[in-house]
Amino acid sequence: HKKRDEYIVQREVLDQVRLDEVAEKGNWTTKPSLSERVKESLRCSVSKLKRTVVSWVPVLGWLPQYQFKENFAGDFISGCSVASMHLPQGMAYAPLAALPPVFGLYTSFFPVLIFVIFTTSKHISIGTFSVVSMMAGTVTQRLAPDQNFIVNGTNGSKVDTEARDAARVQIACALALLTGIFQILLGLVRFGFVVNYLSQPLIRAYTTASACQVACTQLKFLFGVSPALYSGPLSFVYVILGTIITHYGGLIGKFGISVVGKIPSGFRAPFVPNASYFPSIVGDAFSLAIVSYTINIALSKTFAFKYGYRVDNNQELVAVGLSNTIGSFFYCYNVSSSMSRSLVQETTGCKTQVTGIISSVFMLIIIVKVGSLFEELPKAILSSIVFVNLTLMFMQLADVYTLWKTSKTDLLVWLVTFICTILLNLDIGLAAAVGFSLLTFIFRSQLPRYYILGLVPGTDLYLDIETYREAKEIPGIKIFRSSATMYHISSEMYLDALEKKTGFDLETLLMAKRKREAAQKRKEEKELKKATQGNQEQNKLRRLLNGRFFFKKSRMSEEEFPEGQTSTKGPDMGEVNWGYQRDTSMFKLDSVTSFQSVDSIKKFPQIDEEEKGRFSGSDTHSIILDMTTTSFVDVATVNTLKKIFRDFEELHLDVYLAGCQACVVKQLETIGFFSDTIPKSRLFVTIHDAVLFILKKHRQTEFNLVS
Repeated sequence: HKKRDEYIVQREVLDQVRLDEVAEKGNWTTKPSLSERVKESLRCSVSKLKRTVVSWVPVLGWLPQYQFKENFAGDFISGCSVASMHLPQGMAYAPLAALPPVFGLYTSFFPVLIFVIFTTSKHISIGTFSVVSMMAGTVTQRLAPDQNFIVNGTNGSKVDTEARDAARVQIACALALLTGIFQILLGLVRFGFVVNYLSQPLIRAYTTASACQVACTQLKFLFGVSPALYSGPLSFVYVILGTIITHYGGLIGKFGISVVGKIPSGFRAPFVPNASYFPSIVGDAFSLAIVSYTINIALSKTFAFKYGYRVDNNQELVAVGLSNTIGSFFYCYNVSSSMSRSLVQETTGCKTQVTGIISSVFMLIIIVKVGSLFEELPKAILSSIVFVNLTLMFMQLADVYTLWKTSKTDLLVWLVTFICTILLNLDIGLAAAVGFSLLTFIFRSQLPRYYILGLVPGTDLYLDIETYREAKEIPGIKIFRSSATMYHISSEMYLDALEKKTGFDLETLLMAKRKREAAQKRKEEKELKKATQGNQEQNKLRRLLNGRFFFKKSRMSEEEFPEGQTSTKGPDMGEVNWGYQRDTSMFKLDSVTSFQSVDSIKKFPQIDEEEKGRFSGSDTHSIILDMTTTSFVDVATVNTLKKIFRDFEELHLDVYLAGCQACVVKQLETIGFFSDTIPKSRLFVTIHDAVLFILKKHRQTEFNLVS
């Protein structure tokens, strides 16, 4: 039999006051003053300048240390593999943005080079991406629809595709520029944490729904039909219906195969995007900024975790922003990282960001010399490429089964995101999904679980008595815990749960107690009034009996009085006849009632333990609030805690706090929680400290804590 490891700790019971003494509480960190911090920020040195430059331009940090022999082979093979995917994907995803395929090739070259310079991630492949291309396409087609470019010709009216495409390119570049500006600004203000508010189920559901949207747009190329264009909510349904009616209704005049068309060789001269489009696309640009960054950082963190390096959230935001901004001057539209390319880049041996440089070199050769060879490529082939690359996102439909087994709330977020994105389109769907996700977060924080804790014998562990059979409640003590921080939204529910779990209906008990006290007060006032009236009667009688009565001189002499009777004489006074026997029985008064003082009557009797149990309905004398899960307190929390202390103390029940973090104690001090009625001695380091103190106070030595 192997002996279990155990430990024994002997120390005094510590409340907060004693802890401050023992641990020598104080401000041991000397923070520099504001002027010193300003001076430090303005102070310049070679090492500080180097760190600053490297933090903003990471390539200057890793490229000089590049190990050629160890890394180049893997980076070269990976770069070639990724370039072979950039070519078909760039040409296939550009039509999703309603642009000619050659602009997909441009987008696969310039932004990649920029991203290599500024990124901290080694394994993701930036460039064209189906979801982002689809979102950009909704903007270009909304602002430059086909009907705006219809011209009359000899063969009837037709669309001026050159003018339309030129306008859409202007819109797409302006959209990329504004998106990049948003991302750079967000990165500069350290807004990279925003991605933490987008849960993984939301991101995966959104990309899955977007994949369905993308696949839907490719149906017309696969079937060779040209249905009318719809945008906005329910556009997914209208495309599908239009394609089916067009195909099966025999509405196609002739069966022609649509091809890519002319692909010019070389690059175009850079230009400045038209900023006049900004007011019309500001909402779309912000949505794209968040979506493209979210996809980018999600993949970056996945690979960084796998290979043991770190990525900077804010620097990645700046990197993708610069890729969009600078790329927009070279006829590039919005970019993001691609799941399929990133997986290929990782599995083919990528070691560093040099992979991006290699792939850009191959794309340069393709754009300058090889691009014209793809002019006769059927668009149906590009559509099939899109479908194949969407396979990974379609596989995310399996999340429904996984989430059903693990988390119903996350499943609900996934389903709502998917349905909203499908029915309301990408931009409105994203907003609805984020709103619903935030609501679930609020509801989770508002609906924590509450427990009554019991002690596991032989330990100092206090566990939920409903979950652990061996956890036993300590007689007379209720230990209450919330699974989440109490703040202004959940403070009222915290109080309700405390009453329910401990079995005390505070409102009813307090009303009953105050009613009893009022009745007691009325009774004592009545007795006081009666006693006062009795005293007045007694005083009147005394004056009557002790007074002197004046009579005419009696002929009877003193000796003539019967035995036991006397007369009292005085100068110029008559005689008092004491022969009259008064009946004193009618004037007998309760000595206690008659002579007790008014002050003694006003004092209410103390409630003993038996009477306390009668109105509280239990033998509980102490309540411990476990604060270990509390990370902050606000005014509502403090007011709720004060009410708990006040109400339970009025019922003659002691309330204690246990397990407060140092930051919470400091906040309680700042807000003014501690006072003469709630001293710091009511706050204990652990639940066990509080329990030991209470047991000693109530002399409950019969309860064994160690067996």
